[in-house]
Amino acid sequence: MGKLCSRRHWLQSSAYGLGSVAAAMLLEQDGLLAQEGALKKPPLEKPVYDLSPKQPPRPAKAKAMISMFMMGGPSQIDLFDPKPELVKRDGQQFEGDIRFDNAAQASRQIMAPRWEFKPRGECGMEISELLPHTAGIADDITLIRSMHSAVNNHFPGFFAMNTGGIVGGRATLGSWLSYALGSETQELPAYVALTHPSGLPICGGDSWTNGGLPSIYQGTVVRPTEPRMFNLNPPPHLRGAAQVEQLRFLEEFNRQHLEQYPGNHDLEARIASYQLAAKMQLSAREAFDISGETAETLEMYGINNDTTRDYGTRCLIARRLVERGVRFVQIFNNGQSWDHHSSIATELPARCREIDQPAAALVKDLKQRGLLDSTLVHWGGEMGRLPTIQVPVGDTELKKVGRDHNTYGFSMWVAGAGIKSGYVHGETDEFSHYAVKDLVTHHDWLTTVLDRFGLDAQSLHFEVGAQKLSLVENPSARVIQEILA
Repeated sequence: MGKLCSRRHWLQSSAYGLGSVAAAMLLEQDGLLAQEGALKKPPLEKPVYDLSPKQPPRPAKAKAMISMFMMGGPSQIDLFDPKPELVKRDGQQFEGDIRFDNAAQASRQIMAPRWEFKPRGECGMEISELLPHTAGIADDITLIRSMHSAVNNHFPGFFAMNTGGIVGGRATLGSWLSYALGSETQELPAYVALTHPSGLPICGGDSWTNGGLPSIYQGTVVRPTEPRMFNLNPPPHLRGAAQVEQLRFLEEFNRQHLEQYPGNHDLEARIASYQLAAKMQLSAREAFDISGETAETLEMYGINNDTTRDYGTRCLIARRLVERGVRFVQIFNNGQSWDHHSSIATELPARCREIDQPAAALVKDLKQRGLLDSTLVHWGGEMGRLPTIQVPVGDTELKKVGRDHNTYGFSMWVAGAGIKSGYVHGETDEFSHYAVKDLVTHHDWLTTVLDRFGLDAQSLHFEVGAQKLSLVENPSARVIQEILA
């Protein structure tokens, strides 16, 4: 005969009996029971991170993006945002609220633009004489004059525009697009950074980092001069069947090694990079080789001109890359060469001469090839400039003065992928300092980019343990519907 037990003991020992039911009822009454779905079930299968093409959850306008990032902060006052009041009050004292970044060299003396603005194209968009070629594509672009980040220095400003945050180490826009959508090509990187011959952008490797995303989504840096990528040519004794067999043998060892370290994303990414490198031996050399382009195309990009050759070549390579299925290409200047705290009278025209023709050629070329409808093109930096002069220490010559940072109202332009043509969005105040109409934050900008690719900024995330990573963490960020065609 079995041993009798008390009711208390029976309830305690009944894991799925009345005791657990009673406990659940009491917890629910006290509001302490987890909501349905709050406890996430572990995945039944190990997640796979690769660059195979993926369908976006919503209809997409963009398949690829080219970002021409002007690190340093181009002066919207002198390029895109004419203000009659600045011309009228040139040399007078600025009486309003002004946000200086460099207080030691700050001045309240108003400085009007030194270059003339004219209405351009059929749309009448006013653009500075410093950008005659950009003026020629006015009817193809949307000019946003009300950008606002309020992040008043270069590193955090760049991070805001490209990662959604203001500190380094977060995944960049290109990494998020690669993670969400993969790549249309398996023979070229999904995400490419094209750097300047004289050096990297000021943020260095943080400019194309994968952050907390798996390493396979990090940007691939392409050298600004030949060889664009090292070691694409195998040595003579390994060419052909010998190399195929060696790579097969190496992959077998790599897979065995990976089995010992499941979930090691860095190791998975390195193995994938080796496989991609083998495929790139032919495809990359062909993509970077512009010698087969027509004379008219080379002339359009300014490749026959010493001043525009570098930027023109990189813009042309960017077009060739997206044409071949690359998802995201970003073209950088060196350091922060648009940061004109001094000598803006000579330095700003010099930068414009280098990039104006190639940037406009990129839009024209994409359009004539039928690629602009599916390629989002961006031109802009992390900030603009102030309406007052900055005086270099010990030097007050007007030709040597510059402008301090302004992140409260600056300009950039975009084109393609369902963006309106010949449209100006937003306004700054009468001094081009603060955005006052249709303000666009960096969170709004990134949300709009994701929308063009059929992605929802509030749904796109990646979980690392208990942490949920997102590109846009601001729930009030919105798609800029007004700039969409």
